[in-house]
Amino acid sequence: MAPRFRSVILDADSTLCAVEGIDWLAGQRGPAVAARIVEVTERAMNGEIALEAVYGARLEIVEPDAALIGRLSDVYLERLVPGAEEAVRTLTAAGVELAIISGGIRQALLPLAVHLGVAAERLRAVDIFLDDSGAYAGYDTRSPLATDTGKAAVAGELAMPRPTLMVGDGHTDLAARPSVDAFAAFVGVIRREPVVERADYVISSFDQLTTLILS
Repeated sequence: MAPRFRSVILDADSTLCAVEGIDWLAGQRGPAVAARIVEVTERAMNGEIALEAVYGARLEIVEPDAALIGRLSDVYLERLVPGAEEAVRTLTAAGVELAIISGGIRQALLPLAVHLGVAAERLRAVDIFLDDSGAYAGYDTRSPLATDTGKAAVAGELAMPRPTLMVGDGHTDLAARPSVDAFAAFVGVIRREPVVERADYVISSFDQLTTLILS
C-alpha cells in the first residue's frame, strides 16, 4: 500500500523536540528575561500577535552567542520527543520524503537534521549572524520564517512530492496549509486549541503519525 502522504514537513520546536528554542535561550539570561520571552512566544504561537512583530525584539533581548547556540544544539538532541527518531527513519525507509521547516535558529537545528538523516537543504530555518568574537550580530531579516505566514512560502519553494502533510504545534505551522495538502496539529508537547480547531488531523505521538501516513 502506498503511503497516504508522499512527503512530510515537520516543525522542530514543541514538535520534534520538547523545547521552544527561544524560550530556552531566554532562560539562560535569567528568570525575568525568561518570563518575558515565554509570554510573547506563547501569544505568537496561539496567533494572538504576529511573529514578525516580536521576532527581532526577542533576539535583541536574548542576544544568542556562539556558545549558547552550540548548547541549544545539544538541548534539541537531548529533548527529542519519544518516538520521533524512529518515526523519521520508518517513514524514510517507506519512501516518504521529509523536511524540517522552523522559525528557530538554523545553526542550532542543523545537528538535529543531520542526526535524523534530513538533508541540509531540506532544513529551512532562520540564520543568525555572529561577529568575529562569536557575539550576536543580528539575523536574516529577509527570511520569511521570521514572519507569521512564512512557512507557506517556504513549503512551496521546497516543492515536495504531493500529497504533502505539514506537522506542527503552532499558528505559524498552520499557516503553511495553503502550500500543503493537509495539516496535522501535534499536541504531544503542548496543545494549542486555536490550532487544533483548524487542523485536518490531531496527533499526540509519533507512533500516531507513522500510522496516519502508512496505514
